[in-house]
Order: sequence, then structure tokens, then C-alpha cells
Amino acid sequence: MSDADSFIDEVTEEVKRDRLFATLRKWGWVGVVIVLLIVGGTAYREWRIASQEARAQTFGDGILTALEGEDAAARIAALAEIEAPTTGGQAVLALLTAAEEAGDDNNAEAVARLQAVAANTEIPAIYRQIASYKALTRGADVLSVDDRRAGLEALAVPGQPLRLLAEEQLALIDIETGEREAALTRLQALAEDSEATQGLRRRASQLIVALGGDAPAN
Repeated sequence: MSDADSFIDEVTEEVKRDRLFATLRKWGWVGVVIVLLIVGGTAYREWRIASQEARAQTFGDGILTALEGEDAAARIAALAEIEAPTTGGQAVLALLTAAEEAGDDNNAEAVARLQAVAANTEIPAIYRQIASYKALTRGADVLSVDDRRAGLEALAVPGQPLRLLAEEQLALIDIETGEREAALTRLQALAEDSEATQGLRRRASQLIVALGGDAPAN
């Protein structure tokens, strides 16, 4: 019985091995494909990350080189030659170019460039809001008071990242248009806002005193 059992076990093992080899011959390529996909996917991911980092590095170096130009015109021309790798990069490039244009007394061009960024829905919202804010604050000699007020009120909505800065600019417009009481009310709210920075509170308090109001309690 022992020899018979041993013989049966050996035959069973051989059958199992034959079946295993047959299965491997039939489906082994699937495992190879899976391994190749995993290795290929990992390699592609690493290549993509490296490419993105290289483009970002090239973009940053290009900006630094452009800003080393001798005058605003040269810097603007150099910035125009740079290709941004992302929509966020395009926004940054436009903001820098607009700053150079404004510094070169091309305020109208700067405002138009910033407004184009603000209107581009493909650009991340935060960049659009920054561009809109800068256009509105630079546009005193380009945009009407009503246009500036409307734009700033859109940025001053609760929950928006530039709310407090927009409120400060709205107070300045109130002062510009002779609306002293409205300016004082807005500045008082800014000085007491828990989200306001120390610098913003200080500026609000200084304006309140300059307008003849009572300095907020510390």
C-alpha cells in the first residue's frame, strides 16, 4: 500500500506540474505584459515629473534673465520671448510684464494686459483675482470710478482671498469721491476685522485719524 500510495502521489505531482507548465505556456504572456506595464508606467511617470521640473526650471531661469535687462523696454521684450509651461505660468508672466509696463509709464497697456488675464477662464482663479485687483488699483487714470468700484466690490465678497485688500481700496475710492462717512465706516470695519493683518489694521487706523475719526481701540 505504501508503494502504491507513493506512486500515486508522484503521478499526481507530475500531472500538477504538467498542468502548471501548460497554463504558464498559455497565459504566461499576461504576466509579462503586466510587469512591462508596471515598469513602463513607473518610467513614464518619472520622465514626466523630470520633464515638468526641467520646464519649470527653464521658465524660472528665463524670467530671472529677462528681469536683468537694462531698462523696462528691454525687460518687456525679453519677457515676451519666454514660453510659459502652464496657464499659471502664463499668468505670472503677464503680471510681471504688466508691472514693467506700468513702471515704464505704459499704464493703459498694463491694465489691458491684467484685464485679459482676469477674463481668461483657463487661468486658475487666484491668478485671475490678483490680476483683476492689480488692474483696478493701477487703473485710476484708465478706468472710471464706477468701473473700479464695481470690480473691487466683486473681489470684496466674503470668502474671497483678496476681500480685505479690496475693502481697503474701496475706502480709498470713498475718500477720492468725497464720501467721508462711508470711508470711515469701511475703515472702522477693517480695523476691527479679525482676519486683517496688523499692517492693514494700522493703515486703516491711520486713515481714520487722518479723516478726523476716533482711533480704534487696540
